[in-house]
Amino acid sequence: WRQGREGAPYSTLVPSDEVTVNYRHGLPVITLTLPTRSERCRFTVKPMVTTIGTFLQDVQREDKGIERAEVFAADGSKVSDATLMEVLLMNDFKLVINNTAYSVSPPVKDKLSSEHATEMEDIKSLVHRLFVALHLEDHQIRKERELLQKLDHLKEELLPLEQMKARIMDSADAKTSRLLWVGLALMSTQGGALAWLTWWVYSWDIMEPVTYFITYGSAMAFYAYFVLTKQDYIYPDAKDRQFLHYFYRKSKKQHFNVERYNKLKEDLAEAEESLRRLRQPLHLRLPIQEINDKD
Repeated sequence: WRQGREGAPYSTLVPSDEVTVNYRHGLPVITLTLPTRSERCRFTVKPMVTTIGTFLQDVQREDKGIERAEVFAADGSKVSDATLMEVLLMNDFKLVINNTAYSVSPPVKDKLSSEHATEMEDIKSLVHRLFVALHLEDHQIRKERELLQKLDHLKEELLPLEQMKARIMDSADAKTSRLLWVGLALMSTQGGALAWLTWWVYSWDIMEPVTYFITYGSAMAFYAYFVLTKQDYIYPDAKDRQFLHYFYRKSKKQHFNVERYNKLKEDLAEAEESLRRLRQPLHLRLPIQEINDKD
């Protein structure tokens, strides 16, 4: 009689060829002889899901005459039933059925043939395609519904802000236009005053130095504008700058939160883009990899 380090004694140690482990379609297949029925039986296990306890239960279910089924490590220590088969198949072990111990030497995964590796990759690819075919559309429909609800919520928040912004922009645009017309009126008045002083009051000899200093003063004013704003004095840019000045001043008076408005607009644009990208593969039925390549 022989005994494991932790467990009941067993009387016979059978060579490893009685219990074999082979890989078929990427999955380990354990073949052993059932003691009562005296026939060879194959057990295909899922190494990342099946535990030792589940495997032993399957063995006992096939042969009701099996009263004891345990697994021991090569050093004789008992292996827990909660251990995954993937861990067990990494090293040699002993399978004890009733009073018979079978020495098992699993093949090393790294030494599997390229044919087995290719079959495993094909199975993974097939499972992925099946999962996509069965679950992707439901997921996309559920995601589309969430995005539509988000869009409705953002639009409800933006509606009063858009109305307030429109009023502020109208007011700022009106003030900017008035300022431009005032500038034109002042320039016309200045030109008329210089002509009147030149031809009716004084002569050109007297007014020439005056016009020179007026021109030089205008150049200084334009240079001061560049120093303060770091921009050239271009009429469209100056108009936009003055418009923004009136807009922000009016927004502060009416408590219009520009930062919150911009954040909501960004969220709205992001949600609309996500919805567009979500609906595109639903319409075109493109594979996921191709969609990612196009993005």
